[in-house]
Amino acid sequence: MADEHLESMMENLYWWGIPTMFRCPNEGPEGQDIALVGVPHSAGNGTTQRDQHLGPRALRDVSAVGRRMHMEFELNPWKAAKIADVGDVPFPRANDNEACIEEITRFYTKIDEAGARPVSIGGDHSITGGIVQAIGCGNITGGEPVCFLHLDAHTDVFTKVDHFLGAKKSAAHWGAYLADQGKVDPTHSMQIGLRGHARTLDWLEPSYEYGYNVVTMKEFRKRGIEDVVAQIKDVMQGRPVYITFDLDCRQSPQQCRTSKPGKKALISMKRLACSMPYAG
Repeated sequence: MADEHLESMMENLYWWGIPTMFRCPNEGPEGQDIALVGVPHSAGNGTTQRDQHLGPRALRDVSAVGRRMHMEFELNPWKAAKIADVGDVPFPRANDNEACIEEITRFYTKIDEAGARPVSIGGDHSITGGIVQAIGCGNITGGEPVCFLHLDAHTDVFTKVDHFLGAKKSAAHWGAYLADQGKVDPTHSMQIGLRGHARTLDWLEPSYEYGYNVVTMKEFRKRGIEDVVAQIKDVMQGRPVYITFDLDCRQSPQQCRTSKPGKKALISMKRLACSMPYAG
């Protein structure tokens, strides 16, 4: 197709061609600014629904329609940066959560060594532990621990029991063990949108004890987005930031495949993202 407009039109058809994330080339992380990574892992959250590992394949099937410009920032991201779909983390022992977390760390260590910034699609939220074990205090952070901008209904700093249904480095534990490892700086991290559903009334105490800056959903609604964004800037400015969000931080109709759907979620994720000091 010689006509650039015809080519652009075809590239946005998700049902046409060989699927990669956002039609990016399937290449290694070397020489890339951004590495898009699939992490098809679901053994870290053994609750009711165990199909989170299907996320990367599903995104590749439909993401071509998302290869667009960013109108708010007047940015063409596909020309502003070198972006590649570097494939999926391999999981030969897919039902062994601890083995999978270490596979994630090995995969992301190579991405970190290449200097590419990873953008990941899971998978359950335990994948954050494996990723940050690799990049915290690594090459792309300049040897510093990461600071979390964590959007979630839950703290993922569970310390009451050392496992979740047998998974030690589970979706519930990474906020604690990464801090113990020195891979994350809780005092310059933020947890936003927390709302339960709690088994005990002291469910937020581990986050406070580690030093995380917590904004519950109740507080978020009371303070408003501008005030919370101002706090984000104050707490995180000039530091290596890792943005992570769980699907249940969004409204219930948008949580169609989360294992713990919740009500009263962040009602304006797009607005928050456009206002964040790190969105650009």
